[in-house]
Amino acid sequence: MQWVHWNELPWVSSGDATATAFQLCERMLSSAYDFQGDGEFLRRYLNEIGAEFGAQWTALVARTPEWETEHEFGNNPIGEVAWDVLTDVLDRDAAVWHAQSENWNVIATPLGEHHSGRLLVVAGRNVSASGLSSGLLIARVLGLALGFVCRNALNRLRIERMEATIQIASSLSGVHETEPLLRLIADEATRLVDCDRASIFIWDRERSEVVACPALGVDDGSLRLPDDSGIVGEALRSDQPIRVADAYADPRFNQDVDRQSGYRTTSLLCVPLRDGSDRVIGVFEGMNKNNGAFTADDEETLRQLGVQAAVALQNVQEREQLLRSRDQLTEQAIEGVRLIGESAAIGALRDTIERLSATDLPVLILGESGTGKEVVARSLHYRGPRADNPFIPVNCAALSETLLESELFGHEKGSFTDAHETRPGKFELADGGTLFLDEIGDMSLNGQAKLLRVLEHKLITRVGGSHPIPINVRTIAATNAKLSEAVREKRFREDLYYRLSVVTLELPPLRDRPEDILPLAEHFLRQFAVQARRPSLQLSNDARRRLQAHAWPGNVRELRNLMERVAFLSPSERIEADDMAFNLSHATEGGLEPSLDQGLDSATRGFQRDFVRRSVKRVNGNMTDAAKLLGLHRSNLYRKMRQLEMTEVGGGE
Repeated sequence: MQWVHWNELPWVSSGDATATAFQLCERMLSSAYDFQGDGEFLRRYLNEIGAEFGAQWTALVARTPEWETEHEFGNNPIGEVAWDVLTDVLDRDAAVWHAQSENWNVIATPLGEHHSGRLLVVAGRNVSASGLSSGLLIARVLGLALGFVCRNALNRLRIERMEATIQIASSLSGVHETEPLLRLIADEATRLVDCDRASIFIWDRERSEVVACPALGVDDGSLRLPDDSGIVGEALRSDQPIRVADAYADPRFNQDVDRQSGYRTTSLLCVPLRDGSDRVIGVFEGMNKNNGAFTADDEETLRQLGVQAAVALQNVQEREQLLRSRDQLTEQAIEGVRLIGESAAIGALRDTIERLSATDLPVLILGESGTGKEVVARSLHYRGPRADNPFIPVNCAALSETLLESELFGHEKGSFTDAHETRPGKFELADGGTLFLDEIGDMSLNGQAKLLRVLEHKLITRVGGSHPIPINVRTIAATNAKLSEAVREKRFREDLYYRLSVVTLELPPLRDRPEDILPLAEHFLRQFAVQARRPSLQLSNDARRRLQAHAWPGNVRELRNLMERVAFLSPSERIEADDMAFNLSHATEGGLEPSLDQGLDSATRGFQRDFVRRSVKRVNGNMTDAAKLLGLHRSNLYRKMRQLEMTEVGGGE
């Protein structure tokens, strides 16, 4: 045998190597970045390397820990290589020429640093010891070139995985439910890191558990583990990635999971999962690498995918929470607009609402103050296809001429003195939903004209703006005024009246449906007892009779306010008639009893004047508070006083 050590060959400038060997090395180095992997590169150059030595067999062999042939060209003419000689080559880190038999010779050469355990071997009749220098040079350059090829392939893989991660992140945004999202993430992870399975363990901090999603092979599809259990628990506690080549040889591995699922885990990769705030929310796990062991690149790929997955998961969970909240609010809203009553009028009204709610027809609701016009409007909205969109109420009586246009249509920044920012109007806020115009009869003629134009063209223009904005709004209007009379008296536009009153609903006052008084009272009493955190409250027989005997000038609103006060202030769980004395006024209070000599209309007007006067006196002349006490809007109170020809009420604001 003849040996040549690395240090004995200044290989870059050596004159011992042949010119063709230098040319071969140059070609290998210059083309290294053109190959996708070392297999492709070796298939290209092992033939040329063998030709340089006149060899019949050229191979790349490695000890891992037994000797095996990784790549070869030609037929092995020598049968079993003298593996002990090759072992000496590795140990001495030197090239050797060895006569394998009488006619067959071998040159074995290390590939240099970063290729520990790998040798270039050429064998044939014409392989001579004079080729040692060329062999050492070619092996050294081959090692360098293979390093370039591997780094190039690794960079390509990283780029491909990064591109795939970006594409996956884009696809994740289209999934809006947690379980399908987690399954998609797991499937993509198995593809990217080339493993058999993947799972996401979500950390339930309150229960000190991790929940596997998806949990394949588990009967109910859900797997909960203590957050300090197994390798997943170790990755969670240490906040560090963990790679395990042999799961059953690792004492941290929890074999109960395999026993429960029937799966056999061989290798593992666990990476902490972080949300957008860099807070650990779980662990991303890959199981059973298909080829070899999990690498640092697999770890980085899973980490990058985990970032995207965590953000997508957080967005989906927030969306699901918002949807649950919306559904709960919608259910509460529907419950809040339930029409309570047993009268034929309420039954007919419920049927009408059921038919109208599925349409977009404009509805005009008429009725005295407190009869529940807004409740009917909300019922039309929440029982129809617009229920998931806004319901925006507007009190037209509270809008002055100067504010009306800005409130309804919005304004641009700087369009008037106090317009410090752009602000959408009620029509924009209600887009896709319903706009409820309460007390429409109190809107000015100028405001009516602008409203009519919007209803006809379905376009608005903000104050100070120039671009029309399309709107999709259902309009429901309500008033306690007699609009038909207002139209005849030219106080309300006829064209707007017909635009609003495609369908007209007239709500009867509570005094005309006495059978609804007790069901309404009991409904409100249950509702407010819950708010007052009191047990169930019951109405005595005397209290029931007193409720039914009252005229209810404030209608359902008055009854509701009464039940609210009773629920919070009554001393016992049984409501007696005396518990309502401070709310229900009788004509005999104050010693005033109407004379039987006067007609019913005159007696009624006298009672109403006295009732209003005493209500104003009770709040020390504050007309706003008096209106609230009577269950009226302030403007309606003044209108009522004019109808009753009341000029003085014993106080003022």
